[in-house]
Amino acid sequence: MQRTWNLILALVVGATIVAQLVLLVSGGQDVNTTTAAVPVALPTRLLRFFSYFTVQSNLLVLAAAVSLAVDPQRDGALWRVLRLDALLGIAVTGVVAATLLAGLVQHTGIGLWINAGFHQFSPVWTLAGWLLLGPRPRIDLRTVGWAFAWPVAWLAYTMAHGALTGWYPYPFLNADTLGYGRVGITLLVILAAALATALLLRAVERGLPPTR
Repeated sequence: MQRTWNLILALVVGATIVAQLVLLVSGGQDVNTTTAAVPVALPTRLLRFFSYFTVQSNLLVLAAAVSLAVDPQRDGALWRVLRLDALLGIAVTGVVAATLLAGLVQHTGIGLWINAGFHQFSPVWTLAGWLLLGPRPRIDLRTVGWAFAWPVAWLAYTMAHGALTGWYPYPFLNADTLGYGRVGITLLVILAAALATALLLRAVERGLPPTR
């Protein structure tokens, strides 16, 4: 069951990423953007695509799903960090997409399916699989600490990239329009919410029976 569940997850997420890349290469829109499309060179479109928290979260989900499809009881210090980052990232992705970004863009055609794959299917299927199938226990405090290396690095990169280019992946991080003070408060709130989510995942896991 673990292999099948994660194989389905890997196939859907992988197909979603490939479909979006094909759309970008052919001149289509990135479903992750919340602003009107501005013509830019392909290398810039690809850089921006891989700069989205959503995309990086889905890549982590893909990596974890493939590893679990191969070995349902996968473990190891580095793998635990990867798995927690996938869970944490995709949970944040789902919540932010359903609240802060909901309704900002109306997708049609293939974009509708790509958006659903990134922001709806992946969060629900990933978290449901973790709850139902594990493997667990895998989340300890050391893992929680190391898991924050990626979100902090992403925030630092995002703000530095935005300061240099004027492009921000999400409107609530746009320091050019909101100011660094307001965005700084937003960053602190995001990190606090992420920490609370990570600790919640750990608490939930500790309350569930270990998997074999």
